[in-house]
Amino acid sequence: MLTIEIIGAVIGLVYLYLEYKADKWLWPVGVLMPVVYIWIFYQSKFYADMGVNIYYFLASIYGWIHWTRHKKETEQELPVTHTPRSYVLPLVTAGVILFALIAFVLVRFTDSPVSIGDSFTTALSILGMWMLARKYVEQWAFWFVVNIVSCGLYLWKGLYPTALLFAIYTVISLFGYFKWAKMAKNK
Repeated sequence: MLTIEIIGAVIGLVYLYLEYKADKWLWPVGVLMPVVYIWIFYQSKFYADMGVNIYYFLASIYGWIHWTRHKKETEQELPVTHTPRSYVLPLVTAGVILFALIAFVLVRFTDSPVSIGDSFTTALSILGMWMLARKYVEQWAFWFVVNIVSCGLYLWKGLYPTALLFAIYTVISLFGYFKWAKMAKNK
């Protein structure tokens, strides 16, 4: 499993670099990466992370279409913007509901040793991926929390290459936030 984890981590670093640059090519890489991690997380009993990678696969297709369609319609790239304030309450509500539903399923129907942590990171990841597809700056804050918590969970489960990847993701999330905030200000 170490080899597939290293492959997944390398693909993940390429993805993160492209996301940091707000480059549309992050989406094809985003289609490939979940395929690798579905298998890794299934083997490690991170069932919610496995499930969220199915979502990532589909969301990457959506993001690719959304970013590409916007450019065709407007002759411009989709701009990086801040999340509208009117979205805060719906996002918090959706996050709480997603967390509760995922936690219920994991606690009740699986042998996951990390049900609550897995549910928490999965709920935030679902929202973060949607925000990324819309090019909202604040998606980086979601990823910072997801990445730091996930890093701890993966270390605990002995997924060392994946934990290292998520440690790098945590640091890059900070840089990504400030880079995207600057991009949003310049538009």
